[in-house]
Amino acid sequence: MAMPRPTAAQFAYGTCTVIFSTLAMLLLSRTSSGPGVAVVAVAALALGLLVALTVPQPRARRVAAVPARRPVADREPVPAARVSAGAGETARGRAA
Repeated sequence: MAMPRPTAAQFAYGTCTVIFSTLAMLLLSRTSSGPGVAVVAVAALALGLLVALTVPQPRARRVAAVPARRPVADREPVPAARVSAGAGETARGRAA
């Protein structure tokens, strides 16, 4: 089974989380050794992955079912609309 492709929002949130958490952890821990930086980098990547996976996926749109049209014989008659006098035509002229 194939995994769904990540959305742009997942990429953005994950990337920002990795960058900012790496900077914050390096500044707060004040580490400069190789193993310390590696631990911070792995922790930041794990946190970024966690954030990217928790971003909600867009929901699939539901298509509303279109009701089937009734056959022509079952339709109710439509009353005729009143015809109004057109431009330049008067009611008296129309009656004649």
